[in-house]
Amino acid sequence: MTVSYAIDYETIFKYAPVGMCISVDRVIQACNDALASMFGYGSCELDGQSFQVLYPTADEFLRTGDRIIPIMNTRGRYSDERIMRRANGELFWCHVSGRALDPKQPLGAGVWTFEDVSEKRPVTAELTPREREVAALLVEGKTSKIIARDTGLSPRTVEMHRAKLMRKFSAATSSELVHKLVGVSR
Repeated sequence: MTVSYAIDYETIFKYAPVGMCISVDRVIQACNDALASMFGYGSCELDGQSFQVLYPTADEFLRTGDRIIPIMNTRGRYSDERIMRRANGELFWCHVSGRALDPKQPLGAGVWTFEDVSEKRPVTAELTPREREVAALLVEGKTSKIIARDTGLSPRTVEMHRAKLMRKFSAATSSELVHKLVGVSR
């Protein structure tokens, strides 16, 4: 017996197993059930909301937007892993990928996916917003010099944040810190 289904893109979007949304100027126009559930919201509660509600702080929302623009202008897409915030305030690691519908408007209309990676990478230490930002860039394999350039901090300030992260995660080396940040036991 063969079952036939008509292709209904709205149904596919709504029930996709990964969090998805359509945004315009960093405002969620529509999101699927997986995204709403991941962040602890009801169906359609995020529609019309700024992405800012998903970030630990307003400053992190702004800095991430500033960091995304040049990458989207160059590649037309963006992907990273960062700490996000659920409706109940819980922080968690999330893999975020997106692309602009018009490459000339990197933060205009876009399609974004979100994957909760907290099972393999729990947030185990209280981190400041800057430490979260530096941690996310370290996970991407960036050096202190590149992190400094990308964030507008001095290399010395980045090293200071790295040292604090090493203490908080009880890491003896930078390599061990990255392994602990990504949730890999050594």
